[in-house]
Amino acid sequence: MGLPEVVLPKSRLPYHPHEYQTHCTEFILEKTSAGLFLDMGLGKSVITLTALVDLLHDRFEVSKVLVIAPLRVANTTWLDEVLKWKHLKNLRVSRVLGSAKDRTMALYKKADIYTINRENVPWLVDFYKNEWPFDMVIIDELSSFKSPSAKRFRALKKVRHKIKRIVGLTGTPAPNGLLDIWSQIYLLDGGERLGRTFSGYRSRYFHPQKYVNGGIPTDYALNDDAEEKIYDKISDICISMKAQEYLKMPEIIFNKAEVELSEKEMKLYRKLERDLLLPLEDSDVDAANAAVLSNKLLQMSGGTVYDEYGDVHQIHDRKLDALEDLVEAANGKPVLIYYGFRHERDRIKERFDAGDINTSDDIARWNRGEMKIALCHPASAGHGLNLQEGGSTIIWFSVTWSLELYQQANARLWRQGQKQTVVIHHLLAKDTIDHRVMMALDNKDTGQNALIEAVKARIENLRNGG
Repeated sequence: MGLPEVVLPKSRLPYHPHEYQTHCTEFILEKTSAGLFLDMGLGKSVITLTALVDLLHDRFEVSKVLVIAPLRVANTTWLDEVLKWKHLKNLRVSRVLGSAKDRTMALYKKADIYTINRENVPWLVDFYKNEWPFDMVIIDELSSFKSPSAKRFRALKKVRHKIKRIVGLTGTPAPNGLLDIWSQIYLLDGGERLGRTFSGYRSRYFHPQKYVNGGIPTDYALNDDAEEKIYDKISDICISMKAQEYLKMPEIIFNKAEVELSEKEMKLYRKLERDLLLPLEDSDVDAANAAVLSNKLLQMSGGTVYDEYGDVHQIHDRKLDALEDLVEAANGKPVLIYYGFRHERDRIKERFDAGDINTSDDIARWNRGEMKIALCHPASAGHGLNLQEGGSTIIWFSVTWSLELYQQANARLWRQGQKQTVVIHHLLAKDTIDHRVMMALDNKDTGQNALIEAVKARIENLRNGG
């Protein structure tokens, strides 16, 4: 199936960049390798596209640009930005998406920018195995290349030496710690700053906290002086900013709405937690390891759980009842509900007249105010979607372990252009794993902020010649 036709807007907007946006654009122009660790809502796309206009049409330093992004961002966000701004009117975009035939046809179209989803990077590298044509590559959500063993990283690594300019964009470069940063920086500089191998990087800056299976090291922690050394190594090619420091962000309110399970319900929860097994009438809920147990407990705190055959078993309606109270308290204002499991989505839809946000049409309906209750999985809304026009209330039916998804999902409403106070509710079952997840998110955020602060751009110093 081919991609939808592009509908041109009736009028484009003039671009009046903030000072930080001009600074970031100049940073891209100055550096052949640039990492922009910009907080959500700071306009990473238009900053980068503004630099591309100069590089493509004024300086003639590059001729063909590849943008690698999450699927929906590759399909809509970059094209939408090009169509939005007057100064980008001469940029041509081809979306390398869909079937292999559609992707091949898109590659043969004459364009300045080619957008592709990150899952198809290995296919693209193989397609151009004889001659790589892109002299500039932009990785939107660079943190999705944090695993050095992933196919997408290994594929891009093969052609890194053929790329003249590269830009990495992300708001969360190290959501789970500085081990995540090596492969991202490697793609920027080919291993110049943090070393050419992940094992070498790890041995220089980290030490194992324990050993398993007869001496295999695991659970690496930073050496005492490593954090500052890593920051110093990458500071010349990385720039970072937090939205609160450069934008007048809307007020944000976090609320924890606690629900309490009955004694019988808590007994079932504790049995699964203790025994890794919950016998049911016709089947069992079995947790083979800690990761599976975590998911099962999150499901039970939400009220429904999958058994060993994938069938759904209802335990309680506590969160659904609390959700109903929150929706009623919104008094007709649109609410965006994030769920963690399909059975949660199904149960919410059974009780409420709720729509899903999956497609570009869904996003448009939400932003037009035509969807009063919208359901979305945080992995689907994590990157690049602008939903702030449709509402200002978020409800987390179940929380996620991923700090990156959590922050990005909240930033769909709490961002530049939001005109109302953003309220973020969390439905948490008392004395369950819900509270441990919230604590883990808070703890990870501490390390993330350290990285952001370490390479933060100080415009005041530049302004004063410092």
